Amino acid sequence: MLLNKNKSNRYTNFLRQRYRAIIGYTGLICAIAGLVIFSPLLALFFYPEELSLAWAFALPGIALIVIGLILWRSLTPKRNVSLSLQEGAVIVVLTWLLAILVGVFPFMALEGLNFTQAAFESTSGWTTTGLSVVDVEQASRLILLYRSNLELAGGAGLAIITLSAIAGPVGSGLTSAEGRTEQLAPNVRRSAKLVLSIYSAYCVVGTIALVIAGMGWFDAVNHAFAALSTGGFSTRSNSIGYWDSPAVEIVTIILMLLGTLNFVTAYFLLRGKFKTVIRNGEVRLQAVLIPLCILVILFGVGIELYPTVGKSIRVAIFETITALSTTGFSTVGYSDWNSLGWTILIILMLIGGGTGATAGGIKQFRIYALYRALIWEVKSMLLPDNAISEADYWQGEHRKFLSDRQIRTIAMFVFLYFLIFTIGVIITAAYGYSIPDSLFEYASSLSTVGLSIGVTSPDAPVGLLWTQIIGMFLGRLEFFTVFIGIIRLCQDLFPVMFGRK
Repeated sequence: MLLNKNKSNRYTNFLRQRYRAIIGYTGLICAIAGLVIFSPLLALFFYPEELSLAWAFALPGIALIVIGLILWRSLTPKRNVSLSLQEGAVIVVLTWLLAILVGVFPFMALEGLNFTQAAFESTSGWTTTGLSVVDVEQASRLILLYRSNLELAGGAGLAIITLSAIAGPVGSGLTSAEGRTEQLAPNVRRSAKLVLSIYSAYCVVGTIALVIAGMGWFDAVNHAFAALSTGGFSTRSNSIGYWDSPAVEIVTIILMLLGTLNFVTAYFLLRGKFKTVIRNGEVRLQAVLIPLCILVILFGVGIELYPTVGKSIRVAIFETITALSTTGFSTVGYSDWNSLGWTILIILMLIGGGTGATAGGIKQFRIYALYRALIWEVKSMLLPDNAISEADYWQGEHRKFLSDRQIRTIAMFVFLYFLIFTIGVIITAAYGYSIPDSLFEYASSLSTVGLSIGVTSPDAPVGLLWTQIIGMFLGRLEFFTVFIGIIRLCQDLFPVMFGRK
């Protein structure tokens, strides 16, 4: 009896030490998130007339920074400790919930949104969805920049990548929990710094390119941030269609493709290792999907709908890439599109972008892996019984083989994705929307895309907005992280607080 009690006490003490570290690292990430909330105030150097709005960003930003730093300094172990995937999931879930919750303040204070609407906008920003209930034509520049900064930070998991760059070994559990298992370098800290460098360079070059294409500096900064994070928040109600410019569309398309490209693949591309890039399964999938869907939209929708062939081609190319990359910019509305066009966009949104990139959706690697597994299964049926074969794929410069466990995990994820998608569509339809509208809007929410056919609006039912909020949150963190984090918290809460299993 005494032995069992001692074991229980040792376990409780161990668990409390681990949660001190977990809360400490959560505090540091929250401090970084506070900097993101505070960051729009840098624009006051250019727009001093909006100084009266500064308090709405300063209060929550400083509060989160101070509380986060106190937790970090007082609870984090003096020596970095490695985190397990489960502990990383707890940190990721806690951090995202706190960032979203604190992020509602500027929207409520300056835009007059109620809590549900503000939570929707904050979630849409941090998860890089881009669906919005804010009137961008009336919003201040600080609010518009704030939304773009949320997407920029949320898209790359910027807070977690920054922590990885600072804390080294801690980052492995965090980046894995965020779905970023591939590293640019053997060392986690160096890999994180490379990602930050690439992302920052994209932003600078993208902004300059958009200015050259015809945007003003403020619009260019916001759209570069939103394109690279595959977020889609725009400063104009007509999105990219406001400019009606081939040059702006070309630059935006390039930025969207860079945003949806796996960081590891992008790294090889920048180093000129084109053979490695071409062998990548996601790149091959895009090489088939993009031209095919462009042709279907062009001849199935555009030719009959738009006045010139040139306009039809531009629309087909842009809308295909914005849907597949899960960015959510648009150049036209979709209310006059036929069912074929809607179906193609829904499929592209569900597939989504590259694994480990800023994009959402099921992810292209999972689709490619299932395709490779299907081909392997068919070939296996045609081979002699004693023949041995395995489904393979290329990851970076290394040829790898799909294990049965990998295939099962991917299949379970896809099943869960469609299960949650179906539930979201049913709830949306229950509010009186048609099935096509419900399919389109919830595909956009769950895949963190941001394209809308009008279902999402400030006066949308509260229950519908929360259904979309849950979908955006689950879609960004890819289900398993959320489930693992919440289950682990529930399991550990009682023993940590009361000292019993």
